[in-house]
Amino acid sequence: MGKGLSLWFATSSILILTAASICISYNIWLALLLGVLCVLNIGWGFILKARLRRKQENSRHQSS
Repeated sequence: MGKGLSLWFATSSILILTAASICISYNIWLALLLGVLCVLNIGWGFILKARLRRKQENSRHQSS
């Protein structure tokens, strides 16, 4: 995964968690929703990283 994409996932996760922490005092359901959204965002980043790494490894094996 490139540096830009990694930075995007890290920044977006921090922003979502910050919004969730602010929402705790206003609306717990919105805070929970944002927490779940953050977990999904982090998971999506790991899935994308694994797919890109697997694709890169497959292309190396095919060219050898």
